[in-house]
Amino acid sequence: MRFDPRRVTLTLAAPVLALVAAVAIASLVLVAAGDPVEEVWRTILQPPKPRNLVNIINSASVLYLSGLAVAIGFRMNLFNIGVDGQYRLAAFVAAVVAAQGWLPGVLNTILAVLVAMLVGAMWAGVAAVLKVTRGVSEVISTIMLNAIATALVAFLLRKASVQVAGSNNIGTEPIPAGTRVPGISLIPDATNQVYGFVFVAIAAGIVYSVLLSRTTFGFNLRATGRSETAAVASGIDVKRMVIAAMLISGAVAGLVGMPLLLGEAYSYGLTFQSGLGFAGIAVALLGRNNPIGIAIGALLFAYLDEQSNPLQILVGVSDEIVKIVQGIVVLTVVIAYEVVRRYGVAQEQRKVARELALQRSREAEGVSAS
Repeated sequence: MRFDPRRVTLTLAAPVLALVAAVAIASLVLVAAGDPVEEVWRTILQPPKPRNLVNIINSASVLYLSGLAVAIGFRMNLFNIGVDGQYRLAAFVAAVVAAQGWLPGVLNTILAVLVAMLVGAMWAGVAAVLKVTRGVSEVISTIMLNAIATALVAFLLRKASVQVAGSNNIGTEPIPAGTRVPGISLIPDATNQVYGFVFVAIAAGIVYSVLLSRTTFGFNLRATGRSETAAVASGIDVKRMVIAAMLISGAVAGLVGMPLLLGEAYSYGLTFQSGLGFAGIAVALLGRNNPIGIAIGALLFAYLDEQSNPLQILVGVSDEIVKIVQGIVVLTVVIAYEVVRRYGVAQEQRKVARELALQRSREAEGVSAS
């Protein structure tokens, strides 16, 4: 494919415009609150230290998987809002299964990952079946399934939990040492390690890209998302595609908790991180469902989260200002993409008009010459 600077510029313009708007609005909030705007942004934008850099990569790998899970549904015009419930239920079941140590070493790790993907797919499949059989909106059903999953995990955790030594926290039994995914000393001078599961996240992004852009299934999925009527006319089974897309989205959602479970927590407890599914929606929107764009969005959100930690201590400003920035990005990115799209269409129309005018001028010159 030929490199098109104009197309690349338009692609980058929307997220940049959204970020500029988010920073501007957040700065106005800081001014209204009487907080030091310059010091806040200086603290956030300072280069991260090696330890912070590792934390950013680890957090981004988790957000990337969440963004991919959401993006699979988005590409088919399905809104899988239930990633949060899917990954939490999947992580809990995987933690219980892995703790049993039924298989040795890495085989037990693979078993835990497959169980997580299966549970995530099954939970997303409930919403898919409701949609194709009863016409229930996946937005409503997945939101309700989030609440059910949260309550179900809380109930089952009481049955399967053990007391965590040295704290009031409860959790599942720790997974065996041989099942854990070791970290990687990727960043020099860092006292912590990058999740070994980061390579699984990269592989998931590659599979996502190939599946959607290089396979018949991916074409059918994208075609159905653009127009169900046209998809039916071309012989695509729309109901089957809805179920398949939701199952795949749920399976990827099942992977979201695995870096934390296998690389850090080693059990599922009350403090297991929540909210990653909703963050994935923002990341997928910012990345425009593109695997590279989602990666950039995940790194940006992870960077903001990590750099917000010292705000309270160094500047005396709540780190919630970063949440405000992230929220504004979600609100402005859709508007920014539409503005850029309309600008691009207008530019294309002007280009076509100029070419038509030039062609008519040449034809007129040819007629007069003859």
